[in-house]
Amino acid sequence: MAVDRQYLRTIIADEDRIQFDGIAPEYLSDTLGRRQGNADALIFAISTREVSEVLTYAYENEIAVTPRGAGTNLVGATVPVKGGIILDLSRMNRILELDTDTMTVTVEAGILLRDLQSFVEERGLFYPPDPGEKASSIGGNISTNAGGMRAVKYGVTRDYVRGLEVVRADGTVLTVGSKNVKDTTGLPLKHLFIGSEGTLGVITKCILRLVPKPEAALSVLIPYPDLSTGIASVRTILQSNVNPTAVEFLERSVVKLGEDYSGVTYPRPDAGSYILLSFDGFADEVERNAARVAKLVEKDGALDYVILRDKTYSDDIWKVRGALVKAVEAVSEQEPLDIVTPIDKIVDFVEYVKELEEKSGMKMISFGHAGDGNVHLCVVRGDRNEETWKRELDQNLEELYSRTYELGGLISGEHGLGIAKRSYFFREAAVENVLLMNQIKAALDEKHILNDHKSYVT
Repeated sequence: MAVDRQYLRTIIADEDRIQFDGIAPEYLSDTLGRRQGNADALIFAISTREVSEVLTYAYENEIAVTPRGAGTNLVGATVPVKGGIILDLSRMNRILELDTDTMTVTVEAGILLRDLQSFVEERGLFYPPDPGEKASSIGGNISTNAGGMRAVKYGVTRDYVRGLEVVRADGTVLTVGSKNVKDTTGLPLKHLFIGSEGTLGVITKCILRLVPKPEAALSVLIPYPDLSTGIASVRTILQSNVNPTAVEFLERSVVKLGEDYSGVTYPRPDAGSYILLSFDGFADEVERNAARVAKLVEKDGALDYVILRDKTYSDDIWKVRGALVKAVEAVSEQEPLDIVTPIDKIVDFVEYVKELEEKSGMKMISFGHAGDGNVHLCVVRGDRNEETWKRELDQNLEELYSRTYELGGLISGEHGLGIAKRSYFFREAAVENVLLMNQIKAALDEKHILNDHKSYVT
């Protein structure tokens, strides 16, 4: 059914916040821009009331709705595959309340991660979740349960969501969770919406847990002769009770692309791989833990131990890590993966990737969160034509994901399934689990208007 333009204009009064014709391509896709959908309307909501009224109209008329925030998604979850309405929450970006007594902050879902982190840190507080894309929205982070680099110490986004305001598909406004630390008062409904990729409701407000800002932070870059040696050393670090904030691994080949992309130079270009660590906490504790790791990794074959005391240089080193997907994309089209395995299986999986790369002839660049088993892969197209690229990519993804499940892992640690991973998910997921997920979907969105045919939705 086509949208009623006149009626939608009664909900959205400002002409610059509703568009029917000539919708820009970036709103019809995700950050990669490869999968393009279509839409009858693009709406920029600025209040929960507007979101509710738009959804009520769409539900009554069975019109598809695609929620979106900053559009940094990598798996097509923001692509409007069924037309209808794109509901953009990027202008709902206010900080509503900072409650230092309960150590919470209440924000609208469209606020960017970097803006929230900057706001609370200026006030001596800390919001730990730290995915690589800092220009992502908090609502999007919650919708994918984003993890990021600090998950090894602090956990993932789910661990910092105290409460949500969510608008259901039929326009009903729910408040789930609260500022309370504990809650066994009925089902924990907020957890249904965390990681649901916009399929169950539209998140409009978030109550987030904060912690005190660490007194000091220090990063260390450890070069190794090869990736396997570096990954094997991670186990020593994690078992040594030094409590690192982040433990990242990077191949030299992808670092070189990051250097070319950013203009930042890493030390020890003779290395085959790097482990990038950070520590935070009290200053003496940070220094003590960093010194202890230096002794441990020397025995594990590290080529050097570079303490990044200069903040500008340290920030640049981390900036390269955060931009690696974009750095690879600047050279060649690629498929970004975020496979997660049990920590003790990282080496096995990375070694398998190397074997598959050699067998298939398709370049596969590894980096990621070694501290929590989240292996990011860039599967690179190179000079393959479209037909060859699609065929060989599918073959290699099927093998990669099959091996992932054999090792007890999962095909997504933080990007979600979106469109890109649906078929591979359905090949491996238990039928009973998929059925239950879709029963929950039907209970909350009987007409399937919200992000239908995305993620788990059949």
